Parts: sequence; C-alpha cells; structure tokens
Amino acid sequence: MKITKILVALTFLFSVVSANAGELTVTGSMKATYQSETNGVTGNPLGMDTELTFAGSTELDNGVTVSYMQDTADKGVFGDQMLTFGNVFGFATIYLGNDADPMDSIDDITPSAFEEANGAGSGTYVDIGSNKTNSNGLGVKLDVPFLGALNAMYYPQNDGVENADGAASGTGTVGSAYSASLTTPLSGLPAVGSALEGATLTTGIAERKVSTIATTSDLLELTAALNYAYGPVSFGYQKTWSDSGQTTAAAGETTYKDDIVGIAYKVNDSLSLSWNRYTSLKSNDAANNVEQETDAINIGYTIGGMTIGFIDSSTDNANYTANSKDDTRRLQISVAF
Repeated sequence: MKITKILVALTFLFSVVSANAGELTVTGSMKATYQSETNGVTGNPLGMDTELTFAGSTELDNGVTVSYMQDTADKGVFGDQMLTFGNVFGFATIYLGNDADPMDSIDDITPSAFEEANGAGSGTYVDIGSNKTNSNGLGVKLDVPFLGALNAMYYPQNDGVENADGAASGTGTVGSAYSASLTTPLSGLPAVGSALEGATLTTGIAERKVSTIATTSDLLELTAALNYAYGPVSFGYQKTWSDSGQTTAAAGETTYKDDIVGIAYKVNDSLSLSWNRYTSLKSNDAANNVEQETDAINIGYTIGGMTIGFIDSSTDNANYTANSKDDTRRLQISVAF
C-alpha cells in the first residue's frame, strides 16, 4: 500500500540521523463571552472557555525539523494532535494527526474584524471541512511554482476514531477521505501579476466515502475564494458547494450552495470594522429549496494579547425554515498567553 511505503520510507529517513536539543512550550487562551439571543430565551448570558497547547520541537542534523502539538479543549479535555516533519527533501512538510484539515481551515476566509457572519450562532449552517474529525490522517504541504501553497491530507478511514499507537480501527461503515487546498497569490502569476497585487485566490476540494455500500454516493465539497486588500480596506467573496452523499442506497442527498461576502476596514492598528453576509441555499430530493441569509456587523479591538470583539448578526429563514428569524449578539473578551 502506498501509504505504508511512505511511512516506512519516512521512518528510515529520520532514524539514520541524530537530533539537536529540542524545546517545549505551553501557550493558551481564555475567552469570556456575553451572549444575547434576541429571538429566543437567553437565560444566563455569561460563558467562558479556556484552551492550552503543548508544543515540542527539535531539528535533525540533516536539516529536517520535527515538531509535535497537543492541545486541550475546555476543562482540560484532550483535543487535537499533530506530528510534523518540516524541510523534508528541502521543500516539503509532512504531517500526521487529526488537525489542520485543508478544507476546514478555509471554510470562511472572507475578511472580518472579529467573527464569521454566523460566528455568534445566528442560523444553522453546514460548513465545509467536515472531514476534520478525530480520525488520524497523513498530509503534505509544499509550494507549487506560480500556483502557490498546496496543502493535501488523506484519511485511510474517516470514522471519527483516533487510534492509539500500535492500533488499527478495523472494518468500519465508512471509507477513506481526502481534502486539498491551493492558495495562489495572484501577484505571482506570469505577465499579469503586477496588475493583481493584493489579490489572493484560494480553492479547495474534499471527498469522503460516507458509506461502504457500493451503490451509495460520496460526500463532496468544493470552494473558491477571492480576497483583495488595498491599504486599510479588504474585500472577499467566497462560494462553496457541498453534497451530503448517501449513507444508504435509499437515502436522499442534500446539497448546499453558499455565497459569503466580507468587507473590512482597519481604522488603526487596534480597531477594525466589518460587514459580513452568508447566504445558503439548501436543496434536497424532496424538492424543498430554502435560502437562509445572515447579515452581521463586527467590531474588533486589540490591546497587546487581549482582543475585545462584538458581533451583531441577523438571520432570515433561520435553520432553513421559511419566515423564521434568529438574531444574536455577542460580546467577547479573549486573552492569549
């Protein structure tokens, strides 16, 4: 199997060289929020979240860097982990773990002063990047001439199970998956690059076998985002399309066609403002077509390691239900340490 051969080759490559002394760092963040549910019952609006990240790194004598990351979710629950080998063959980064899914990292990359349009929980959206589960995957990052940064990840079986060392997941009800993204600074294109300074095109694709039944279709996600920055103003437009696939031969498929827009203005080094819109059209085999739309105003203010953010978002046809509303507001203070 190709994946096995790659892992064996990497094991040999890194076992024949010695390593320099490494280092271990611990970083974290704390969030405190005030959440207002305008169209629902707010109850206690105060919330908190804390996260810690443990990171270790070293460098081999052949120039290859080795780093490991383990983070924790709120209340100290273990979260994601990643083992990364950098400067492999002088140009590639290879990583193994359950973090850094390429599509998950670009689910909404339009400019914002604080949060995504639905970042305060207004409405119910189906984000791309659903391959990011607890399943371990193997990924690679490298620069492609003119096209930019490529990031691709393969999951032998995307079943949400994070295997311990020396363990295998065995036969499951789902199959393999992959995700890939390409980030292209348009200023680097031959001939026309000088006229496209400040513009970046990001594209992505992901696929997952949601069922091992032969007659079922796979989950498929596609996205393309164009972002442009000029001085203190930045603008972005992103389009996504996703198909849920079939878990059984008789199950219906649901598709989502989303349009995302963000316009941000940097008042100064500390204060930013933005307007964001997220529009999503849901279609399924029952011919139910409903468009959900969220508009949001964001304010972000940064003081050293502390950020104060505010978002006011309003959703029409919330949860893909005609004539329903879901308006929310959030004030958040976050501190990184």
